[in-house]
Amino acid sequence: MAPPNGYSINSSPVDESEDGEPLIERDAVPSQCCSARLNLAFLMFLGFAVVYGLRVNLSVAMVAMVNVTDPKPAPNSSIVHACPLPAGMDNTSDTFSQPDGIPQYPWDSETQGWLLGAFFFGYLCTQIPGGYLSGHYGGRLFFGLGVLGTAVLTLLTPLAAQMGIYWLFALRALEGFGEGVTFPTMMAMWARWAPPLERSRLMTLSGSGANFGAFLSLPLTGYICETLGWPAVFYLCGSAGCLWAFFWFVFVSDDPRTHRRISEEEKDYIISSIGPQGTGHGWSVPLLPILLSVPMWAIIICQMCSNWSYYTLLTSLPTYMNNILHFDLKSNGFLSALPYLGAWIASTLSGILADSLIERKVFSVTTVRKIFTLAGVLPGAAFLVAVGYSGCSHILTITFLTLSTTIGGTMACGVYINQIDIAPRYAGFLLGITNTFGTIPGVLAPIVTGYFTEEHTLAGWRMVFWLAAGLNVGGALVYTLFGTGKIQPWAVTEEEATEVEKNRSTSIVT
Repeated sequence: MAPPNGYSINSSPVDESEDGEPLIERDAVPSQCCSARLNLAFLMFLGFAVVYGLRVNLSVAMVAMVNVTDPKPAPNSSIVHACPLPAGMDNTSDTFSQPDGIPQYPWDSETQGWLLGAFFFGYLCTQIPGGYLSGHYGGRLFFGLGVLGTAVLTLLTPLAAQMGIYWLFALRALEGFGEGVTFPTMMAMWARWAPPLERSRLMTLSGSGANFGAFLSLPLTGYICETLGWPAVFYLCGSAGCLWAFFWFVFVSDDPRTHRRISEEEKDYIISSIGPQGTGHGWSVPLLPILLSVPMWAIIICQMCSNWSYYTLLTSLPTYMNNILHFDLKSNGFLSALPYLGAWIASTLSGILADSLIERKVFSVTTVRKIFTLAGVLPGAAFLVAVGYSGCSHILTITFLTLSTTIGGTMACGVYINQIDIAPRYAGFLLGITNTFGTIPGVLAPIVTGYFTEEHTLAGWRMVFWLAAGLNVGGALVYTLFGTGKIQPWAVTEEEATEVEKNRSTSIVT
């Protein structure tokens, strides 16, 4: 059965044989202003801002939680700094004072790397189940509980740190377990809510909350650590997550069909433009065709490679600012946040531009996804390498890091939303698979960085940046060769297949 507007989900804005997108007349499109779909995007934006704040606060707080850079220096030796210390800074320790009664811990760089990577051990476990269940039931409950659960656990962080590193490691892994459902459920919800010609802007708006959360959390964490002590960071961030959950459960619905405040005009537009792909996929999924899909593996490889650099910076950049460049904790948080401000702006604007190119038939969906992926990776990798050769220049380091991450933000409307192009109905499940693979760098990158930078040298950090840039470029090239924006045969519903066959028979008779 074709949608009421007469257009099929498999019709392309460029050509009927091209990427599977519907063509909707612009005068039939309800305004996004104050719409239910835009409200959903805004609440998702805030949700991702919260969870990324919960995710990265340990990266900055770690600087205050650790009382020495290296708790076991060689006897009768002084610490050799890669860059000269600012005037007035102690020459033997990078210790940051805390208010009276606030504990600090003698964790070496290897221990810190394991603690920063602990989150991702749990994060790996719930990606696929979260995507699968949200694709069947809807994502509202899973997204909300994922954020709320992580927030509640964050409140217990100071207690876990006091009990020991194993307790803190387990707590961070549990936080990752709760937060792992968020991105797959987002994709599953947009499969039901996002009209195909608005996918890029709605999904990049909601997903850009991650960069905004990192931008906001990093400087605030530094400020709170120095004024109130590092435990306050986790109490405040956890409380913010609990408050957000209240608004989410009150105002969000799984499906436009069940939303209590949506207009009939908007509901009809969303349902008709998405068609049969906007329904749940049931209990069965075409697992074998998915695992044998070349476009699917192109997404997996590209996301794994690009996530290595993202997670390296997300978890280890504050340490680099402190141990190498010797910024004070407040400046550390603010300057670490600048790249994510740029990425937030770039991803939001690129989503608008990508939809415009598709809507105006300038490029096919496949071409748009590849253009924005390459545009984010190639210059971003070059600037990342340049960071390693900036030496002790604060200005050059911050400039190159900001440019690298800002430009990388354009990937948000490239490979990172490609799952909904190739299989809208299974988008949440696919994102669960790709994000599971994509989270492996989150586990490994902080650990590898800890090993490379154990001596706190510029050469060690240069290896970190070269590795991240090389993986980034390699993944983008794989995606350019094998990626696509066309809906895959195994993702076509029976209803759509019947409609296509009927149209083909009619054409032959005619």
